[in-house]
Amino acid sequence: QVQLLESGGGSVQAGGSLRLSCTVSGYAASRYCRGWLRQAPGTEREGVASIYSDGEYKYDADSVKGRFTISLDKANNALYLQMNDLKPEDSGMYYCAAEILCGTIAPLPGRTSWGQGTQVTVSS
Repeated sequence: QVQLLESGGGSVQAGGSLRLSCTVSGYAASRYCRGWLRQAPGTEREGVASIYSDGEYKYDADSVKGRFTISLDKANNALYLQMNDLKPEDSGMYYCAAEILCGTIAPLPGRTSWGQGTQVTVSS
């Protein structure tokens, strides 16, 4: 059974930093895209960043370029999102996802596995 477990969310002031972590277990595939998506109340879920299995390809949403960095620890099957210079508009529930479309940072219908989400709140 695939399990994704996020941690690291919290509340910070604008300009602050947070690091999200996600551990993936029970996944049989060796090469696939995983990433982070977020959703604020009343909005659609949007892609934040993605990374291909070996870490050779990474994609960031325009809204987070230069501020967020996605990384992978293959030995521990862990995914990270370092978020710097946070802005109030970054607030929302952040979801770790396995098997997504890397280039568009979007779910694959019927294929994507999700974590339970971790809340990020940025105050001005």
